[in-house]
Amino acid sequence: MIYRSKSLFSILATGLAFFFACEVSAQDGTIYPMDRPDEPNAILLGTGGVEGQTAEESWFMQWGDPMARNISTATLTPFLPDPAKATGAAVIVAPGGGFRWLSMGNEGWEVAQALADKGIAAFVLKYRLFPTPESVEEFTETMNRTFAEATPREETAGERPTPPPARPAGPIRFFQMDDAEAAYKLIVERADEWGVDTDRIGMIGFSAGAMLTMQCALNSKVMKLAFIGPIYGNMGEVQVPENAPYMFNVIATDDFLFNGKTGVIESWYKAGIPVEFHLYQNGGHGFGLGNPDKTSNRWFDAFIYWLEVNKFLNEKK
Repeated sequence: MIYRSKSLFSILATGLAFFFACEVSAQDGTIYPMDRPDEPNAILLGTGGVEGQTAEESWFMQWGDPMARNISTATLTPFLPDPAKATGAAVIVAPGGGFRWLSMGNEGWEVAQALADKGIAAFVLKYRLFPTPESVEEFTETMNRTFAEATPREETAGERPTPPPARPAGPIRFFQMDDAEAAYKLIVERADEWGVDTDRIGMIGFSAGAMLTMQCALNSKVMKLAFIGPIYGNMGEVQVPENAPYMFNVIATDDFLFNGKTGVIESWYKAGIPVEFHLYQNGGHGFGLGNPDKTSNRWFDAFIYWLEVNKFLNEKK
């Protein structure tokens, strides 16, 4: 049985209630270990494990956000809209975390819930990650080193530190693409059950998830995405295939990944593929649905309107 979005989110929220109660203290960026939450609707994708991974999947709270690491089993969690509001559109949601952890709340469940509230079937992809140290202390040390390598900037109270760009090891065809393709196939196979129009399946990703989204759009022979939404992803030039999906791109000027680059936008434009680009004055990196008092705070509304104007939210077939 698949729960509708509000029921699923309630289940997740109940399991995390104690840890969200610690959100204020977690705003200092300290890593707080937490029990692995129940994910009753997570569907195994059967894409295998991770070579060299000996640690079990573990979770922690940081910056008020539940995060997972050492993920060696990929899953897909549906957030289905009220049938009375369903549009037939679907979105795969790929959280970020430098391919070492996943921001499951800020860039996963919360985004999926917001999409479902707009009548869009959303599917949170918990993809496999590269191994990190098993102990919290060692993992914290590696994270601190990562943050220390970030571009220095003045931070305000409660603002997330800025990690350096995610650079997955190995060739472009890294194993996380297998997880994304398996998720896409599952959605197509169960499209009738989930009320999905297979011509209107898109993918949205954040940071490393944006990189994964982009690589799926550029290189996958399986996924026929109608649209993509890379949110604060890499901005370098790319080779755009003829059948590339429409693109909605978001980044802030104070994000280390921007650095004055708009190559990916120019690549899409030169290829003649519809593209919309929102360059916000501020927001930093990792803002998810948005942070108060930042100009990037309302990007999600612009995204929904973009989907509507481009007729991706038509009534389902």
